[in-house]
Amino acid sequence: MCGIVGYVGDKQAAPILLQGLAKLEYRGYDSAGITVRDGDAPAEVVKTIGKLHNLIEKTDEGRALVGTCGMGHTRWATHGAPSKTNAHPHVSGNCTNSGSGVVESEVVGVHNGIIENYQELKAKMERHGYHFYSETDTEVLIKLVDYYYKKYQMGPIDALAKTIVRVRGSYALVVMFADHPDKLFVARKDSPMIIGVNDSESFVASDVPAILSHTRNVYYIGNLEMAEINAGEVTFYNLDGDKIEKELTSIEWDAQAAERGGFEHFMMKEIHEQPQVVLDTLHKYIKETEDGLKIDLSDVGISDDEIKSFSNMYIVACGSAWHVGMEAQYVLEEFGDFLVRVELASEFRYRKNRLPEDSIVIIISQSGETADSLAALRMAKEKGVKTLAIVNVMGSSIAREADYCMYTLGGPEISVATTKAYSCQLVCMFILAIKFAEVRSCMTETGNYLEELLTIPDKMNKVLEDKERIQWFASKYSNARDIFFIGRGIDYAVCLEGSLKMKEISYIHSEAYAAGEMKHGTISLIEDGTLVIGTLTQSDLYEKTLSNMMECKSRGAYLMGITSYGKYDVEDSVNFPVYVPKVDEHFIGSLAIIPLQLLGYYLSVSKGLDVDKPRNLAKSVTVE
Repeated sequence: MCGIVGYVGDKQAAPILLQGLAKLEYRGYDSAGITVRDGDAPAEVVKTIGKLHNLIEKTDEGRALVGTCGMGHTRWATHGAPSKTNAHPHVSGNCTNSGSGVVESEVVGVHNGIIENYQELKAKMERHGYHFYSETDTEVLIKLVDYYYKKYQMGPIDALAKTIVRVRGSYALVVMFADHPDKLFVARKDSPMIIGVNDSESFVASDVPAILSHTRNVYYIGNLEMAEINAGEVTFYNLDGDKIEKELTSIEWDAQAAERGGFEHFMMKEIHEQPQVVLDTLHKYIKETEDGLKIDLSDVGISDDEIKSFSNMYIVACGSAWHVGMEAQYVLEEFGDFLVRVELASEFRYRKNRLPEDSIVIIISQSGETADSLAALRMAKEKGVKTLAIVNVMGSSIAREADYCMYTLGGPEISVATTKAYSCQLVCMFILAIKFAEVRSCMTETGNYLEELLTIPDKMNKVLEDKERIQWFASKYSNARDIFFIGRGIDYAVCLEGSLKMKEISYIHSEAYAAGEMKHGTISLIEDGTLVIGTLTQSDLYEKTLSNMMECKSRGAYLMGITSYGKYDVEDSVNFPVYVPKVDEHFIGSLAIIPLQLLGYYLSVSKGLDVDKPRNLAKSVTVE
C-alpha cells in the first residue's frame, strides 16, 4: 500500500520521481504528491488527488520543478479521507495552503505505514505550539521530527532516532531538511523500503520496479534502522546513532521484466509468463542426478534432520497465498501423513493457543512484506517455533527474518491480482510435500512425482492455447450479478482462488463453496441464469461434485465445468465445458486455475474496468 520514491543525484529529480511513481501504481493509491529542492532554495511541493496523470500534467511531466533532490508519494488513505490536503508530502510548518507550493518548512517528508499513537503525539505537539492542517498521522510524524531537531539542536539522524523510539506502529519514512538540501534521510520499521545506488545517484523506493531502469544495486534497510543518503553514497545507522555496514545486493530482474511487453495489461502478460516462471522455480529445486531426479533444498537452508523433527505444520498466509496453503494441505497430509493446519495470518497472529515446539510455521507471501503475515512469523519465532518463508522478493522482511527461506522465481508481478506468483508458490508447496514425505519415510520413490511436476509448464501452455473460448464465454456473461464456484478437496481450493480472481477485478459478486455444502443454504440463492462453475479434476470426487452441479442446473443455473481430458460425459451435463491436460491429480490445480484466471480477466476487460489496478485494492498490504 502506498508508494515512495526518492532521488538524489546529478539529474533533474522530478521526471525520475514521476517515472518511479508510475511503476508503483499497482500498490494502490488515491492521491499523489511530489517535492523537489534546488540547492538552498525552499522545497516546492505539488499534490493532486486521483490518478497519477493528474500530478504529471500539473508538473508538466516534472519539467515545472527544478532540483536534483526530491521525493514522491502515492497515498492510500488511512487517517483522513482522500484529498489534496491529506496527500503527501507533508511539511513541518504551519501552512495555510495545505502544504502545497513553495514551503519554508525545516522538514518535508513522506511516509508509508500507520502511527498508532498519533493522537497522543499530536496533542503533545499542539501543546508546543504546532498547528495541523491535515487529518493524517504522517503530518504528526513530520512535525515530531522537526520538534526534536530544533529542541536539541541535533543532527538529522539523531532527530530521527529520538522520533522513532516514541512512535508506535509501522513506517517507511523519508525526509528532507532545509539545512541539508542535497540529502535524504530515511527510517524504517515494518513497512518496505529499498535503497538503490549507482556511481552518481541514489534512490529510495517501496519496491524494486520503481528503480530498475536506473540501477539493480540495492541495500535493504532493516527494522529500526536509519540512513543518510547522498548522491551515489549511503550511510546506515542504528538507533544509537552508530554507523552500521550493509551488504549491497544485485537484483536479477531487468527493467523489461516490469514492462507490459506488448500485452494490453500486466495481468495478461503475467498469466502468459506462468509456464516459464514455474519452470524456473521447479528447476531451482529439482536437480538431475546420477540416481535420477532429486529435490535440493540447500538454498532453503533446511536439513533432512530438521524436517524429521517436525510433527505439526501450520501454513499461514493471506488472500491468494492462503488459497495456496489450502490446496497444498490436501497434498501434504496425504503424502506426509501428518497434521497440517492452514491459518489466515490476520487470525493466527491473535490466537492464544500454544504452538507445539515440534511444529514448523510456513509463511507464504509474494512481497515478503505483508503486515499480518510478518506479525504471524514474529509471533511463531517468539514461541520458539521454526519458520519457513515462501516469498518472491529477495531481501524482503519475511525472507530475512524466517529461519528458512524458499524463493519463488516469479520476477516482478505488477498486476494487483496475482497469477504467476500464486502458481510459483503452489509448485514450491508441492516440492515441500514430496520432500517432507520422502524424509519422513512416507514415500520411497519420488521420481514419478517429480517428473509429473516438470510436465506442468508445457501443459500450462496448452491451456493458454484455448483462451479464445474463455474470451467468448466471458463476453456472454459480462452482465452476471452472481457467480458460484463449487468443488471438493483440491477442487474446492481451486475454486477459492477462482472466485477471488473474479470478484477482485470484475466486481461481480462471487463465492466459492465446498460442493457438499450447497444444500446447507447456498442453493437457495440459485435462480434462472445464475452461473455456477464447477471444478471436476479429482476422480474419486468427480461424480459427487457433478451431482451437486446438476442440482443447481435443475433450479435454472447455467453450468461451466472444468475437468481434464478423458471425462467426456461432462459435455452431456454442463453447458460450457473446459478441459485441461491430464497430470497427476495432486498437482492438477496448477492447470485448472488458469481458465479461471482468464475468465476473471476477460470479464473485467469486457466491462471496461481497470484490470491491473482494481478499485480499493493494493498489491502489498503492509498495514493491518
